[in-house]
Amino acid sequence: MQWLWENRDLVFGLSLEHVRLSAIPIIVGLIASIPLGWLANRFRVTRAIQLTLFGILFTIPSLAFFITLPSVLGTKILNPVNVVVALAIYAIAIMVRGAADAFASVPRDVIQSATAVGFSSVSRFWKVELPLAGPVLLANLRVVSVTTVSLLSVGALVGNGALGYLFINGYQRDFPTEVMIGIVFTLIIAVLFDQILVAIGRVLMPWAHGVRGSSRALTVGGAA
Repeated sequence: MQWLWENRDLVFGLSLEHVRLSAIPIIVGLIASIPLGWLANRFRVTRAIQLTLFGILFTIPSLAFFITLPSVLGTKILNPVNVVVALAIYAIAIMVRGAADAFASVPRDVIQSATAVGFSSVSRFWKVELPLAGPVLLANLRVVSVTTVSLLSVGALVGNGALGYLFINGYQRDFPTEVMIGIVFTLIIAVLFDQILVAIGRVLMPWAHGVRGSSRALTVGGAA
């Protein structure tokens, strides 16, 4: 604790950087995966191509990705853009399949009913399909959030890992306390992100929370 207090400015600064560099790929992954997931669910050929492509991209080791991207993007090896782009690609790779499954979970009879009462394709997407796919999307986004916060630490090997710096520096100095502090603060950020997403889900999708609560109540009541 003494080391943490003496180096609180460093740890706090790295934590803020970790939050910033993690948030961008998570947001990009969500925004990009929604139209891609909708297309993958709508057209089987598109689904096969997308899932195969992003599946291959996700298998690329993160460190190799961080090192290769500068030559592709024309950036320098220490530019944080490399890490953000790599993590955004990983986020999309995870989210696309989840988004496709989310839209597939929307009952066909509900979509047909919305069309029958006069919803256009655009209004049906925003008012029917996306809201009903929301809970599954949120579940996948929570996985992406934890994965992104964790993978960012690997970026320390190329100079852009935020809290990952504490892992590398602590290891090189044979100082386990610094490594443990890096791990603890990374876990705190992961939990914080997850709880924020849960809170946003409850605000934007109160019906989903209500349905789960009703289901549990019915189950308990039936058992009684």
